[in-house]
Parts: sequence; C-alpha cells; structure tokens
Amino acid sequence: MEANTIFTLPVRVYWEDTDAGGIVFYANYLKFFERARTEWLRSLGIQQRNLKETSGGMFVVAETTVKYLRSARLDDQLLVTAQLEQIGRSTLTIKQQALCGDTVLCEGSIRICWVQAETLKSSRIPSNLLEILQ
Repeated sequence: MEANTIFTLPVRVYWEDTDAGGIVFYANYLKFFERARTEWLRSLGIQQRNLKETSGGMFVVAETTVKYLRSARLDDQLLVTAQLEQIGRSTLTIKQQALCGDTVLCEGSIRICWVQAETLKSSRIPSNLLEILQ
C-alpha cells in the first residue's frame, strides 16, 4: 500500500461509543481516527511499539481540527479513513473522515509529531521512516 492512498477501516458503533440517546459521543470520533491511523501505519509495515523500541521515538498528536457534520448511531457500520496530507521534518498531517455509507459524518485533520520517547521533545522523523511514508 502506498502512503498517500486513502486507507479505510470499518468500525461498528457499540453502546460504549454512544451517549444516553444512542448517538456517538463526539470525542469517540477521535478514538476512531486514532485506530485508523494506527492500522494505516501497520499496513505500511510500521509497528508503533517496535518503532519506539528500535528508534527511541514515537508519534504523538500535536493538533486536531474536527468538523462534526452528522450523527452516527448505535449499530451503525462506519468507514474511517486516513490519508497522508503533508510531511514535514518532524510532523505528519493526516486527513481523516468517518462515513456511514456515502455520508460524511465527521472529518478532520490530525497533525502528529515525532518525539523522543524519553524526553517527549520534538525531533526529525528518521530517514528510513520518511522513505516508507513518501
């Protein structure tokens, strides 16, 4: 899989994802987005735990922008996407959406930053990782 193609992850809405009215609690879209980003990296052969152990670095969320357009409900089958939008020296910006059928429910842009695991200080993304992502 190429890094810039749109990665998709099916996500079912469970009780734990909803509020008392059976509507997905807004913060849970960020959890859905996180799962899609993790599985997108995994599809590229990037295991985050292994990456931390071998390089001493890891990705952390630095910024999110999210628009809520429609509500997902209990038992909905969602498709959550992740697509690399921009690569910087120490950051990646990923465009994400949650869809139910052809309807976009939520969309966002998530910027993740490469940091040293021990200090949490920003540093350059390792060149071998950049090669995979580009």
